[in-house]
Formats: sequence, C-alpha cells, structure tokens
Amino acid sequence: MERWVIEFSQVALAHLLAVASPGPDFAIVLRQGLVKGRGPALRTAAGIGTGILVHVAYSLLGLGLLLRSSPPVFTALKFAGAAYLAWLGVQGLRARPGSVLPSTETAAAATSRGDFTVGFLTNVLNPKATLFFVSLFALGVNPATPKWVQAAYGLWMAGATFGWFALVSVLFTVHELRHRFLRSVHWVDRVLGVVLLALAAAVVLAP
Repeated sequence: MERWVIEFSQVALAHLLAVASPGPDFAIVLRQGLVKGRGPALRTAAGIGTGILVHVAYSLLGLGLLLRSSPPVFTALKFAGAAYLAWLGVQGLRARPGSVLPSTETAAAATSRGDFTVGFLTNVLNPKATLFFVSLFALGVNPATPKWVQAAYGLWMAGATFGWFALVSVLFTVHELRHRFLRSVHWVDRVLGVVLLALAAAVVLAP
C-alpha cells in the first residue's frame, strides 16, 4: 500500500504539471469561456476530462506502446489532431461582430453536446497527450501494480483535469472580466483562432 501511495503521488505530480501547462486544452477552454460563457466552458472541461479516460484505457490495455511504435498510425493521429485544431482556428478567424454570442438560452442549450464534443476531441486527438500517458504508464507505473490501482490513477487524473479546467472556466468568466470582452468578443475569437492555428502547426512540425 505504501508503494502505491508513493507511486500515486509521483503520477499525480507529473499529471498536474502537464495539465497546468498551456496547450490546446487550455486554449479551447479559454475561448469557450470568453466567447460563449461559463456553461459552455464547463461542458468543454467535462469533455476534456472524459478524453483523459480514453488515453488511460489504451495505456492500461497496452495499446499505447503499439500506437507509439507504429509511425504511420501515430503520424495519422498527429495530422488528425492538427487538422481539428486548424478547423477550430479557422472558425475563430471567421467570427463576425455578434456572430459568436448565443441569441437565446434555447440556442445555447442546443449546442451543449457540441461544447462537450469540442473538449473531448481536442484532448483525444492531441498527440502530446498520447505520448504523455504512454510514457507515464510505461515508465512511471510499476508493471506489478494491479490494474484496478492503475485504473484508480486514471480516474483521479480525469477528475483532476476536469477540476483544473473547471477552475479556469470560472476564473475567466467572472462577470467583470467577461463584460470587458463582450463588445469585442469577435476579436477575442479571432486572436484565439490564431493561437489554435499556431498550436496546429506546432503539432505538425513536432518530431
């Protein structure tokens, strides 16, 4: 039990440092919060947290090492992730005044599933997340650790990821802060669109 506690603390610390570093997940939650509001940002955070479970699942099943050792498959994942980020970036660049604000609560509710999906796909298609989880479970977790304990690690990381991005969602949708952006929210969307395009390029150019 003591060994598992030490191992968990190491895994949790590595994950905390990774999830807190700026990247596609952070950029998309920031965009959702400033452009669409707290609810969409929280649903996007939930999608990101759920995406973590996908990485954990294939790592536990040993498919992660197979994915990493197959250049064609990993390259396909990398380009799929870059294409998705680029698509989001282009959507941001096409924003027009008033076009990014939900007109009614009904319209906002209709996109709730879309907000979750945006977060989920952003995380699942991130090749850096794939490399992180494959390396974490291959090097940071003892093979003798029971699978149910490793699964508990994964559940913790999914919950912690959601918690972190939920905090980001709340902080960046404080009324006073977001109110300052409402008149120029289309410019915020465009700037974050450029950021997402830059992240897409970084994914493609990464070795």
